[in-house]
Amino acid sequence: MKPLQTSSSSLKADGKLLPVMEAFYSLQGEGFNTGQAAYFIRVGGCDVGCHWCDIKESWNASLFPPTPVAQIIANTLTCPAKAIVVTGGEPLLYNLDYLTQELKKKGVKTFLETSGSHPLSGTWDWICLSPKRESPPLDGIFGKANELKVIVQDSTDFVWAEENRLKVSPGCQLYLQPEWSRRSDIMPRIVQYILDSPKWKISLQSHKYMRIP
Repeated sequence: MKPLQTSSSSLKADGKLLPVMEAFYSLQGEGFNTGQAAYFIRVGGCDVGCHWCDIKESWNASLFPPTPVAQIIANTLTCPAKAIVVTGGEPLLYNLDYLTQELKKKGVKTFLETSGSHPLSGTWDWICLSPKRESPPLDGIFGKANELKVIVQDSTDFVWAEENRLKVSPGCQLYLQPEWSRRSDIMPRIVQYILDSPKWKISLQSHKYMRIP
């Protein structure tokens, strides 16, 4: 399936409207911030197109009506945890400056999940960079990533992980995460790899085990 990117230029321009596929209050299930409560918004639209993506329905932004950022902020503020995770799709298809500026005024912490394949916008407390071979990260984001999370579906992904590790800052947290559909097969290899290279840690999609969004 070919990914679709059908967002309008007006959405990208001032960032006051975003095509939100879904929004919910839950626990972060992956990576460094696992277990923390946050309000999640999943922005529609992606031009990366990972064949193993489990949210392919997010690729076509035209399926999701533009949501005013003011409404996103109001919804965020109803949650006890003053934190928001912006994910996708690929959220950096859009200008996220306005969203994060307004959230910061309200004391909300901002977390980004991105492939890094588009220019960075927004002001972030935490950036999780999850690089994809199909559309590699732009050079400028590596030094700003707080966390590098590489999805592993076969042995070649360990090489990809190391290539990206060499580009991030020394303090960046390093994670290997099994591709969900192959977790039984790939988990032992990830475990052994981390035992041999303990600079890496494992990330699990714990929200799927807990059966929460």
